[in-house]
Amino acid sequence: MKYLMLVCTDTEPDPESSNHPDVEVWVAENDASGRRLQGAQLAPASAATTVRVRNGQLLVSDGPFAEVKEMIVGFDLLECVDLDEAIEVARAHPMAWAGRIELRPFADFEQ
Repeated sequence: MKYLMLVCTDTEPDPESSNHPDVEVWVAENDASGRRLQGAQLAPASAATTVRVRNGQLLVSDGPFAEVKEMIVGFDLLECVDLDEAIEVARAHPMAWAGRIELRPFADFEQ
């Protein structure tokens, strides 16, 4: 199964986050195993552009649309056997300690 792993900041990081795993080690291990198919760090939210269409009119604004304290700072595309494996991969990511990780399975429209 494919999962989109959203890497996010958090307003309440783990106080022990200074002991978190190294991200370069996490990337190397998951690339070597074939579980991480792709990933990247994102530019800051201030570089975002929001696109909406309302009443047929294009609305484009700078920055994120919502005022939120947590921000998506990166993503990884995972290929895992199941959700349990994806959770194990996510729990070893440094931002699971200093931020939060959201896992989303890809929709299967063939079912």
